[in-house]
Amino acid sequence: MPLKIDFKSGDKLVINGAVLENIGHNAKILIHNESAILREKEILSVADTSTPASRVYFALQCAYIFPHKKDEHIGLYAEFLKEFVTACPSTKPIADEIEKLVAEDKIYKALKQTQKLIAHQAKVLKSLETGIEEAAEEAIDTEAVGGEDAAEEQEEDRAEAE
Repeated sequence: MPLKIDFKSGDKLVINGAVLENIGHNAKILIHNESAILREKEILSVADTSTPASRVYFALQCAYIFPHKKDEHIGLYAEFLKEFVTACPSTKPIADEIEKLVAEDKIYKALKQTQKLIAHQAKVLKSLETGIEEAAEEAIDTEAVGGEDAAEEQEEDRAEAE
């Protein structure tokens, strides 16, 4: 079944490793055969791979776009995913689904599933950030209370000395 894509002015698209950019007006593209296609919003650059989940996505993206190096990229993806699940076990159900899709050679669907991994990672990092902020506030409050007690004790010691 052909795939129809609305290709807006300025948008980029990767088809079988070739980057296409619409430099004119809006266009519609009809693709008649099976191809590895990623829209600009689905593409991750090397610069965007600063987190474990984004590295998993990038390796899968490369396996999808560059089939001649697929085995190399699948090896990297598997390594990155294993490390990530070890560090963050709550991602295991998502990782299992990604592994299943890759085993079935459904790389595009695996990429979609990996977006869930990225979202989960963001949630975990946000909750850690919140926990750290709360712990820091609690430490400051405890220190402030401890500081007030020490100041009161010093005042009492001065009063007794007089």
